[in-house]
Amino acid sequence: MPARSGSGIPSPLTLIRRVAQGLLLLALMPTALADDKLYIYTENYPPYNASTTGQGFAHNAGDISGICTDMVKEMMKRVDYEYVMKMRDWSLAYDRVQGRENHALFCTARTDEREGQFQWVGPLAPIKWTLFAAPDSDIALDTLDDAKQYKIAGYKGDVMSDYLVGEGFDVIMNVSGEQNPRRLTLGQADLWVTDGLVGPLVAEEEHGITGLKPVLVFRETPMYLAVSNQTDSGIVEDLQRGLDEARKSGALDDIVSRYQR
Repeated sequence: MPARSGSGIPSPLTLIRRVAQGLLLLALMPTALADDKLYIYTENYPPYNASTTGQGFAHNAGDISGICTDMVKEMMKRVDYEYVMKMRDWSLAYDRVQGRENHALFCTARTDEREGQFQWVGPLAPIKWTLFAAPDSDIALDTLDDAKQYKIAGYKGDVMSDYLVGEGFDVIMNVSGEQNPRRLTLGQADLWVTDGLVGPLVAEEEHGITGLKPVLVFRETPMYLAVSNQTDSGIVEDLQRGLDEARKSGALDDIVSRYQR
């Protein structure tokens, strides 16, 4: 029979057990809450994802806009998950998402090389793999192989840059692509590989450079929300359902139209 310290008063051993149980519950609560929250990362890549503050990073969804961003927000309206959205350098965000439960990244080009690295929700929007030259350049390309004689500006972790490196092209790799239009005009690079919409926009908004020459479009790929493999597949299915509902409602077409005006 358990010892008691008095009528109706729990023994010291019982009190210790209750305190220990309470501490255990408190320790578990933040973990449970964190596991129910989604952490969604993106990069500064206008017009698909852009910081509304003019900075290259953001700490919350309210400071991030763009075609893909607005599509992801529409998707999240249709599912019952709390989420945090942050903007970071692409290579940092890409590395952070992999291996972590309930983490995701957009807009991520879905390629054969990346297929097994993530679970995929999408498609969101397509990107056109484009080689740009400086406004006064006389470079003309008929095929991608024609570009092997030139120095190409890219950036670390970008699917287009990584592809060209793998194919033996001479690519200048940087942390981000924002300075690449200047590299063209300064003669530090002959070509710049980026998306067909992104190139002229970044060149003009960041550096006041207009008239970039798109000399070759060599591939087109769909972009997705890439979800870590450690995330429960049921969550991924819910997100896909939310995106499908947003597309069926016409909300995604409205987003694209808004950015094309």
